[in-house]
Amino acid sequence: MRPLKLAFMGTPDFALPSLHSLLQAGHELRAVYCQPPRPAGRGKKLRPSPVQRYAEEMGLEVRHPESLKGEAEQAAFAALDLDAAVVAAYGLILPKAILQAPRLGCLNVHASLLPRWRGAAPIQRALLEGDSRTGVTIMQMDEGLDTGGILLSEATQIVEKDTGERLHDRLALMGGPLVVRALAGLEAGELSARPQPEDGVTYAAKLTREEAKLDWSQPAERLERLVRAFTPWPGAWFEAGSEAGGERIRVLRAELAEGAGAPGELLDERLTIACGTGALRLTEVQRAGKSALAAEAFLRGFEIKAGARLS
Repeated sequence: MRPLKLAFMGTPDFALPSLHSLLQAGHELRAVYCQPPRPAGRGKKLRPSPVQRYAEEMGLEVRHPESLKGEAEQAAFAALDLDAAVVAAYGLILPKAILQAPRLGCLNVHASLLPRWRGAAPIQRALLEGDSRTGVTIMQMDEGLDTGGILLSEATQIVEKDTGERLHDRLALMGGPLVVRALAGLEAGELSARPQPEDGVTYAAKLTREEAKLDWSQPAERLERLVRAFTPWPGAWFEAGSEAGGERIRVLRAELAEGAGAPGELLDERLTIACGTGALRLTEVQRAGKSALAAEAFLRGFEIKAGARLS
């Protein structure tokens, strides 16, 4: 297949394997679009996104408009004379004029098996809800929220030790070769988008820090999944009781355990907490501004005893 004239549109780490795969396949990247640099760190200095840093290292033209709704931005995009655009976790809505400009349209690398988990946080939602598998879908984009036709998809099993981070990295690596295959199939006329099924549509709402608070009235099985799903961000957390001043503690790892009691009750010296049903043992936790600690080490330096209630 001859090299295609492409634009790449992505911002975070998830997008990097797709951009790398397109370059390795020999395609001509005429421009890379990403979110503008954002303030970060204690000094609030502007920090470019992972995609911007990688693209600049590779000598590619980088564009980071605040919006694509203006006529000037749309004209600049059309002037690229593209065969296709590849989108992976870009972060901006693509207007109709952008979607229609490339000859083969815009392809999206989406981290779920559509139509399940359309939206912002498909990786974490699949873990939280206990899905047995997920995957990557290459979608022909339209004006809806992840409603476009499916070009290719590839599945992976979700295993017990998968966290949001582990699953993110696995799906990102799957996306690169898959989108290269989809482009080849489109260009050869051997692949066309099929409509998404009407049944099975779910929406993966954006994650919030408050949602990551452990609600001890929930079953232990769900809370264990929450800890894994929200690692590394936004990070599961709880507050110690009034005896400890209500300090917020982050939970990095947890496992199901034997035990019963009032929800939120500390059952032993191993940081086993009673839940709505069952119990959850917190195996690695972290206080604000401190290093991560195993449960036993944490309890040696924190005034909380068996029988206390956590919130």
